[in-house]
Order: sequence, then C-alpha cells, then structure tokens
Amino acid sequence: MTLNEVVPYLPHLQAALNISAATFLSAGYHFIRRRNHKAHRLCMMATFVISAVFIASYLTYHFQVGYSPFLGQGIIRPMYFSLLTSHVILATVIIPMVVATIIFAIKGNLKRHPKIARWTLPLWLYVSVSGVLIYVLNFHIYTPTG
Repeated sequence: MTLNEVVPYLPHLQAALNISAATFLSAGYHFIRRRNHKAHRLCMMATFVISAVFIASYLTYHFQVGYSPFLGQGIIRPMYFSLLTSHVILATVIIPMVVATIIFAIKGNLKRHPKIARWTLPLWLYVSVSGVLIYVLNFHIYTPTG
C-alpha cells in the first residue's frame, strides 16, 4: 500500500486517536484522583504515544493534501471557524505544556508536576474533543457530496 492510498484514511485515524487520547486522559485523571499512580502513569504514557502518532499522521495528511476548505454555510461557518481557531491555538500551546508536565513527572518533581498538570489536562482534553468535532463537521456533515 502506498502513501497516496493511505492518506484518505488519515482523518478517520486521527479522529480515533483523538477519542483514544481523551479516553486515556480521563482514565488517567480518574486514577490519580484515587491515588493509583501506576495506572495513572500508564494512561498518561499511552496518551502521549497516541498524541505523537496523531501529530505524525496530521502532518503527513496536511503535507500531502494541503488546505481543505470548510464547505458549511450560514451560521455554522463562524461557529466552525471559532472552534477551529481555538483548537489550533490550544493545540500549539499544549505541546510544550505536555512536555513540561511529563518532564516534571519523570524527574519526580511532585511540586511542579501537579501545578502544570491542572492546566495541561483540561486544555489537552479540549484539543482532543474539539479535534473530533472538527473532523465530524468536515468529513461527515459538510462534505462535498453531503
């Protein structure tokens, strides 16, 4: 299978990765609230790997396809672009936050890790969930044939 054959499926993979990331983030939060550090660590490691695969897939897709115009019209258009703008800004901001959060955890800095994680978690969840909403709008609701 060639890259050109795979590229059309990447947005679907990316949506599944975003759903998986949100699920593992939520589970990780659940486990840390119950002081299950091992399960929390495993969930967060899984989320990081899933997100790294997502970024590789996203960059590959957009390098191959380029810009895809949003086809929705009317009131949905400004709503979509507001969602997209917040998603893109926070997706950019979240990367160094995730790295810092992970570094503090690895180093055992239990003073700084939870302080930044309190901000990282909700932003990372927002980026994951809003990514799925953007996918649904672009590939299932406002499609060239729909």
